Amino acid sequence: MPKIVNHEQRRNQIAEAAWRVILKHGMEGVTVRKVAEEAGLSLGALRYYFSNQEGLLRYAINLVKDRVAERIKQIISRDLPPKQKMLNVLLEIVPTNQQTRAEMEVWFTFISYARHHRHLLEEEGDGILQAIQLMFGYLQKKGLLRKGLDIELETEKLYAIVDGLALHAMLEPKRVTEKQAAKVISSHLENILGESE
Repeated sequence: MPKIVNHEQRRNQIAEAAWRVILKHGMEGVTVRKVAEEAGLSLGALRYYFSNQEGLLRYAINLVKDRVAERIKQIISRDLPPKQKMLNVLLEIVPTNQQTRAEMEVWFTFISYARHHRHLLEEEGDGILQAIQLMFGYLQKKGLLRKGLDIELETEKLYAIVDGLALHAMLEPKRVTEKQAAKVISSHLENILGESE
């Protein structure tokens, strides 16, 4: 009986192999051959899923975004107080464990590489700014924001805080722990929320 292959699962395994190659060798070291070796596949088997390196890289980086988005979706679906929900969502973006650190390192490595290979970049960016804008919209709709708040300014401030924490958590994981990141983000959320929250 022929073995049934889950093609999406196989693509994801190949993408994860590409992540490992990126983490070991950087973007310049990523070749279809190295990724095939890392995935334990023949070159022909890998090419069945990805005909070229660019398609593989796009899929691999989109998988990072998809995994983070899925975890955030799960957080949003939970019945939590708004401040706790927002804190949990923002902490999902800050890499504080082995999995999220690897994802963030792959993301930063890819973005740095893509600056010189613009055709690899998609217009929507990392999605973090859009998520924070949606968060402010949700808090405003619920009447939870502090009166007179400059939403545009506060959106940029929170985006900068989360981005900065993400970078420092990746570079200095012993200093910027999940507890430390939660403390910083929570403090900022208290500044933007009204007294009812």
